[in-house]
This record gives sequence, structure tokens and C-alpha cells, in this order.
Amino acid sequence: MQWMVLKGWILLAYLDCVMHLGDFKRLHRIVRAQQMNAKTTSDDRVPRVCRAVDLACALYFKRVLCLQRSAATTILLRRDGKKAELVIGAQLIPFRSHAWVEIDGQVINDKPHLPQVFQLLDRL
Repeated sequence: MQWMVLKGWILLAYLDCVMHLGDFKRLHRIVRAQQMNAKTTSDDRVPRVCRAVDLACALYFKRVLCLQRSAATTILLRRDGKKAELVIGAQLIPFRSHAWVEIDGQVINDKPHLPQVFQLLDRL
């Protein structure tokens, strides 16, 4: 578990640098480019990966944004052989945007009702 938390923390730092440069296109390419590993692991790894990223967020030296957290979770899950999708949505009134991760249409790293609250903007 510690190794997974460390990998999550390093990935958060890398994505933070990308986001700090204001390069959303690059973040988009990074997530899209992460292929799903052919070697699939057991389904009990999904909550462990989510928990590891949450711990990495808690240990990170500044506030982690939902896009950064969800991109890191998506990448780690794909490396683990899961068909994870980064979902970005928006709410118009009041305006808010949010990012989360889904597997087979189920939210796995946030509240399950998010797809009903936010309109889909992108699915990576």
C-alpha cells in the first residue's frame, strides 16, 4: 500500500506541474495516452487504488484539485488493468465544474450521484 501511495504522490506532483503551466491540453493527452494494461488485476484493487490516491492527496503539500486527483486515479487504475474513465462535468447555476472517475458507468472515487448533478463535458 505504501508503494501505491508513493506512486500516487509522485503522479500528483507531476500533474500539478502540468496544471500549473496551464496546459490542459497536455493533461488531456497524458490521460488519453495511458493505455489500459493487458494484465488485469482483481476488482478489490479498485478501492485500494482510490484509497492510496486519497492518502497521497492528504500527504501532498498543498490542496489537490479534483481534476488532478481524478487524473492520477485514472492513470493508476489503467496501469492496473482497469477500464477507468476520467469524467469532467459542469453545473450551470451556480457554475461549478468537477472531475471524477468511472468504471463501467459507476463513479468510483466520489459520490455516486455526480452524473445527475453535472452535465457531461468530456470523458477521457
